[in-house]
Amino acid sequence: MRVIFAGTPEFASTALAQLHAAGHEIVLVLTQPDRPAGRGMKLQASAVKQFALAHDIPVAQPRSLRLEGKFPDDAQAAQTAIAQAQADVMIVAAYGLILPPWALDAPRHGCLNIHASLLPRWRGAAPIHRAIEAGDATTGVTIMQMDAGLDTGDMLLCQALPMAANATTAALHDKLADLGGRLIVQALTQVGQFQPQVQPGDGVTYAHKIEKAEASVDWAWPAALIERRVRAFDPFPGVSCVMRSAGPHSKTETVKLWQAQVVLEVAGTHVDSNAAPGTVLSADAQGLCVACGQDTLRITQLQRPGGKRISAADFVRGFALQPGQLLSAAA
Repeated sequence: MRVIFAGTPEFASTALAQLHAAGHEIVLVLTQPDRPAGRGMKLQASAVKQFALAHDIPVAQPRSLRLEGKFPDDAQAAQTAIAQAQADVMIVAAYGLILPPWALDAPRHGCLNIHASLLPRWRGAAPIHRAIEAGDATTGVTIMQMDAGLDTGDMLLCQALPMAANATTAALHDKLADLGGRLIVQALTQVGQFQPQVQPGDGVTYAHKIEKAEASVDWAWPAALIERRVRAFDPFPGVSCVMRSAGPHSKTETVKLWQAQVVLEVAGTHVDSNAAPGTVLSADAQGLCVACGQDTLRITQLQRPGGKRISAADFVRGFALQPGQLLSAAA
C-alpha cells in the first residue's frame, strides 16, 4: 500500500521499520521538528526522521497541522504534501501533533493509530508509564481507526501482553513497540475487511503526560506505590529524593532511585511500624531500607548527581547514611 507514516520517537520508528520491511511504499514521513538534545544541546533528528533519511523517504516536519493555528504556512505545506502523496492510508504512532479533520480524511482509508494500551484504558500520552504505576497485570497494543477525539476511535485489532512484576517502562516499551509493528503490518492486510468495535464507555482512564515534578518521592506513600513509580519512571524522569550524609563532612545530594523492592522485615526483625516515613532503617550492602507510609522500601540501585547507576553496596561505601536519619523529598 501507499503509506504516509506520522511518528517521532523510537516506539514509532520500530513500526516504520516493520512496515518498510513488509514491502509497503512509504511515500511520506511526518515527524516532529529537530529538538536540542544531549549535553551540547545540539539539534537532533527524531528516530523516525533518521530511519526515513537512511531509506530515502521524503520527510516533512511541520510545527502544526492546524490551518488556522500559529503556523499556518507549515500546515498548508503539510496539507499539500499529504495530498500529493495520494496515500491509501496514514499510520500514526506517537507523533505528538493533533491531526485535524482534513488530515484524518486525506488518505483513502483514513488514519490508523498504534496505541500502547488496551483501549479504552490509558488513552493519552503516557500509557506505558501509567500502566506500570497503577500496577496493571496486563497491557497490550490497540490498532485504532482515528477520529477527532483523543484516542476515542473504533478498535480494529488488539493484542494483550502480560506485564512482568519487575517491568520498567524502558523494557516494556521495547516489547510493545515490536508488538505494535507486527500488529500494524497485520492490519494492512485486512484494510477494508475490518469489523470495527466501538470503544466501551466503561473502563476509560487517561494516561496524562509525565511531568518532571512527579519525580520527587513522597515517603508518606505506600512502599508499593513508590516501587511501581521507580519502575514506571525508568528511564525518565526517574524517582528522586534528598539525602544528607552522616559525619563531620556531611553533604546533601539529590539522589535518583532506580531499583527497589517492598520488604516486611529488616535485619530479621519485623519493621517498626512507628518509624516516621522517610526514616532510614538500615543502610548496607543489601540496600537502603526506608520507612514509608505503609511497609518499607529497600533501595538497591541508585545514582548520585553526575554519576552512573550503582548498586547499594557501592553507594553506601561512598555516601555515609546512619539508621534513624530522615530522607526528604526532592525540591
